Amino acid sequence: MSSPVAVEGPRRQLMGRNPEMVERLLDAAVSAVADAGYDGLTVRHVARAAGVSPATAYTYFASKEHLLAAVFWRRLVDLPPPQHAKRATLAQRVEDVVTPIALLVADEPELAAGVTTALLAHDPDVRALRDQIARVIGERFMEALGPDAPPAAQLGLSMALTGGLLSSGMGMFDYREVGPMLGSLAGLLSGRKR
Repeated sequence: MSSPVAVEGPRRQLMGRNPEMVERLLDAAVSAVADAGYDGLTVRHVARAAGVSPATAYTYFASKEHLLAAVFWRRLVDLPPPQHAKRATLAQRVEDVVTPIALLVADEPELAAGVTTALLAHDPDVRALRDQIARVIGERFMEALGPDAPPAAQLGLSMALTGGLLSSGMGMFDYREVGPMLGSLAGLLSGRKR
């Protein structure tokens, strides 16, 4: 079972709301975007797929962008902590962090396209989720980098991951390439070869 979705947006606070309804709507959003694509997706379509009224769906999610950003957030927080080999290099630790994140939507092209677009929205609820996503990813990078890493290292890797995910979402390369690429980048930055 998925962990509770802790979405603290300016208008739609889901913490403490009916978690079964949240899960139902998020699961319906995944199915609906697979059927209709991002352009055909609406909150009404998701409500119908979840078997609830549009009014109910809108009390939880402000927009289709909010829904799809929440799907990505839910999958991100459900990831287990990264596991590193005992003598893992920095490049290997970074790849261990990045690969599961990059694969969150890799096998679902319509969802991947929708999440890519949704996370770029100016919606305040999406912005709040983006901030939470960035915080979780930043914490994972700091764990991989170690306690003495400068904050710029975490920020640089986060920016590279964002660019990798966006490029993959635009079809420039496969999501499966993002982890190894960022691992190589970390190896270069640390002065070590992979």
